[in-house]
Amino acid sequence: KRHGSSFDAINVATAWSRMGKARATGRERAGFFRQEKGTLLQLVQHTERVVPRLSVHEITNTCHGMARLRFEPAAATMRLLGAEATPRLGEFKPQELANTAWAFA
Repeated sequence: KRHGSSFDAINVATAWSRMGKARATGRERAGFFRQEKGTLLQLVQHTERVVPRLSVHEITNTCHGMARLRFEPAAATMRLLGAEATPRLGEFKPQELANTAWAFA
């Protein structure tokens, strides 16, 4: 919470990736969303600001984490990430491409 506005691209991607890996159950996830909604919304907004600076690896981690977390207010950010990724698909390693495709499936 305290440092979110100073997150760089790596910090943003890492935050989404780690939250996505938490594997909370539906009930736990709903409670987390209620408790941390404001913080998550700030992270979504900050993510949108750093999208142009994300590497393809960071795009992959961000998309994959957001998709696993299933935080509905991040849907527009996912579209923004997709638009950033599309012209750069040739830069993705096979696993990055697979994880990013999964995130949008």
